[in-house]
Amino acid sequence: MLYAILCYHDEDFVGSWSKEQDAAVMSKLALVQNKLKKEGRLGPVARLLPTTAATTLRKDDPPVVLDGPYAETKEQLLGFYVIECENLDAAVEVARDLGAANPGGAYEIRPVGVFDAGTRAK
Repeated sequence: MLYAILCYHDEDFVGSWSKEQDAAVMSKLALVQNKLKKEGRLGPVARLLPTTAATTLRKDDPPVVLDGPYAETKEQLLGFYVIECENLDAAVEVARDLGAANPGGAYEIRPVGVFDAGTRAK
């Protein structure tokens, strides 16, 4: 089963990290990613740009395009992982490993219903 692990955190807090602090967290996350990669369980991983770079399409009639994110929240979606796990318990264990590497925030774990790898975006 594929699971998406959605990474939420306060982007102002994460954005305040020095280059060294950010590199240290990314290095710890890479350890978890490399383990999953060796096990053949790691799918796409993405780190999203800040919500200030977002554009939202509201599905009104007619549709409306807005600058920025749609929801006002304390934590923002900063990135995601797609992983292969035999069950939810295994996906929770991966999220725990990621959480140990990255302080604060939250990980939302969701089964993936449809996955199309598509082609590499350029």
